[in-house]
Amino acid sequence: MLRSILVVAALAAFATCAHAEGKPLNVVTTTEDLAALAREVGGDRVAVVSLSKGYQDPHFVDAKPSYMVTLKKADLFVEVGRELEVGWAPGLVSGSHNAKIQPGAPGHVDASAQVQVIEVPSSVSRAQGDIHPFGNPHYLLDPANAAPAARAIRDGLARVSPADKATFDAREADFEKRLAVRVAQWKEKAKALGLPGMKVVTYHRSWSYFAKAYGLVVVDFVEPRPGIPPSPNHLQDLVNEMKSGGVRVLLMEPFFDARVPQKVSRDTGVPLAILPTSVGAEDSIKTYFDLFDHMFAELGAALKGGVK
Repeated sequence: MLRSILVVAALAAFATCAHAEGKPLNVVTTTEDLAALAREVGGDRVAVVSLSKGYQDPHFVDAKPSYMVTLKKADLFVEVGRELEVGWAPGLVSGSHNAKIQPGAPGHVDASAQVQVIEVPSSVSRAQGDIHPFGNPHYLLDPANAAPAARAIRDGLARVSPADKATFDAREADFEKRLAVRVAQWKEKAKALGLPGMKVVTYHRSWSYFAKAYGLVVVDFVEPRPGIPPSPNHLQDLVNEMKSGGVRVLLMEPFFDARVPQKVSRDTGVPLAILPTSVGAEDSIKTYFDLFDHMFAELGAALKGGVK
């Protein structure tokens, strides 16, 4: 017990020393979305690195040994949570041998801690595909969920640098104020595009939060179960359903192979919208606000342009 207290005290002293010297806190996130939120909250008090790129599937990231070196220097580690990164991040954090960012330590942040997640399964089995037992982890595709995620990051930053708490509080509050304005604007954009009540098919189950936020009705998926490639029979059933069911658009993430969804689109006459799902998915998407501006612009273009 005494040893644990001494370790925590030493870490706090280190953080205070780093602050006194004016050095930014080293923040490492698992995704570019979280990196963007950390920059909003931390400002010039943080130097932020994301382990994955915005154009990658965050479920599957190559766990490079160099990432352990990056994590070794981190003051704060931020993950999406809900086991999104379970296949690659835990081993990197453990292998970094950085006591500050291990689970339960002050410098470890689960950004989902204050988020109300959806699609929590009542039971889990291999037959269900790659499901997440703690709920759907793609919560940042509802922009309203960026607020509780930002608050979790704020709290983590304040733990590792208490002297900067007032700064982090002010910056997070300002972010929430700006976010609320944009959330209202995106709601109006969704209405203008006719999204509430619109029937859609999605490739993966990434879009549940986006659909819930804007009133889309997801009637089916290209993947019969998460992570399971579609069979010819499933695709034929899907084509028949889309032809007869009034589906308006097929939504897809940019990191999956587009050939099958493109064929489904041609066979049904339903436009395919390949939308960015993260900050950094394209060079011009540098902030969380940019992400949703691009998503609505590209979705609008797909609905207007039809099948190509």
